[in-house]
This record gives sequence, structure tokens and C-alpha cells, in this order.
Amino acid sequence: MTPDTDLDPDAARAALEWLIELGVDAAVGDAPVDAYALPDHLAVPKPAAPAPVAEVTDPVAVARGAANAAKTLDDLRDAVTAFDLCELKKGARNTVFADGNPKARVMIIGEAPGRDEDLQGKPFVGRAGQLLDRMFAAIGLSRTTPDPDRAFYITNVLPWRPPGNRDPEPAEIAMLLPFLQRHVELADPDVLVLMGNAACTAALGQRGILRLRGKWAEAFGRPALPMTHPAYLLRQPQAKREAWADLLSLRARLDRLA
Repeated sequence: MTPDTDLDPDAARAALEWLIELGVDAAVGDAPVDAYALPDHLAVPKPAAPAPVAEVTDPVAVARGAANAAKTLDDLRDAVTAFDLCELKKGARNTVFADGNPKARVMIIGEAPGRDEDLQGKPFVGRAGQLLDRMFAAIGLSRTTPDPDRAFYITNVLPWRPPGNRDPEPAEIAMLLPFLQRHVELADPDVLVLMGNAACTAALGQRGILRLRGKWAEAFGRPALPMTHPAYLLRQPQAKREAWADLLSLRARLDRLA
């Protein structure tokens, strides 16, 4: 049978019935038909594309990059002031960076600013700071003298006051540790004094200041002496005797290094 062959009605009906018996149920159209495709109401929907994963900022990595980029103490102060990933900054009045003579042989590391420090923007200016000044004056050191041999320089582990003067949290210490480490590198003191548990945690990875005090260790590549915090001495005056022994140990170490 050729395409242009005419069929009479009876022959056409017979041909159609024969095709139906063979299983043909649709005529050939202009477009091909996929006989295996499911109808729209039975088709399985394609899975939705996964939502893009939000990029997580690592505050420690950001702090490390900013700290390492600082070439001077002024650069570092600017980097700390510009760091916005620590929640403590939102509740603080001031960024407390440092005080004293940055060329001093002795660098003191405290814990965190208190109320007075937050208001004035300087470390150790309250009652504990006044006691600290008297303690170090007893061994010939001052934060105001221009003579590096008779001066001390002071900073804190945290530059912002924790609410209610609570202790610094481990995550806060870890976040801001790159700034502290770079601070020590740029100031380059002969010895460090670690005042309290937070300073020992940051510099030595240890806590227990009553056990650690008076025992020389190494922190950030230089000699470090843990001491009880002046605020503790205000609450426990009987501990001043041990603090005096620690100060004499510091004086002896400085004299040997001179």
C-alpha cells in the first residue's frame, strides 16, 4: 500500500480495526509521542535545588588576620577598635587598649576592664589599679616614667568590659587572643606579669592562680610570672605577703637580665 492509495470506507474501517487489535491507541501527530512518559498528574516532581549554605565567619581567623597585619602598636589599637565580632563591644563605653610606657621591660596582662576602666578607657584605674601602682612602686617601677628600665606597660586579655564584671568566657579569650599575642610581640618586653586566672588561661592555657602564682613560666616566648590580681588582694589582705614575695622575685629577675 502506497501513501497516495485511496481506501474505500469499508477497507478503511477494516484497517483501523486491525490496528486497534494490534494495540495502537493513538494516531501519529506532527510531534513524536513518548509512550512511556507519565501523565502530568502522575509525574514525580523534580527535587528542588538545595538552598545555598550561608558562609560562616570565623571570628578567631578574622582577629588573627587583623592582628598580624598590624605593624605598630597604633595599628594594633586601630585593629582592636575596629573589631566588631565580639558581643562585649556592644555593651562597652570604651575600648581599653593599654596604658604605661610601651617601651618598658615589664608588661602586665590583666583580665578585663571594670566599671572605672570602661569609663576612662584605661586599664587598672580603679581601686585595684591604685593598689597595683603602689605594689610596683615598691620595687621601683611606675607606669608614668619615661625610663624603660623603671617603667611598666599594662593591658588586658579583653579590651571590653564583661557585663556585671563577670569573668571572661573561654570563647571570648580565644577570640581576642590573637590581638594579645601580637600586642606582646610589638611591645617586646623582657618579662610578663600575668595578673589573675584569665591572663594565665590566655598566656599559659592554665587556671588556678593560687597554685600558679610565684612560679615562673614561659608565655609568648618570654619569662612570665603569674600573680594574684590586686582585686583579690583587696578582698584577701592576708595574701599581700605572698604578693610581696612575687614582686621581689620579679625585681630579682629584672636585675639578672639587666
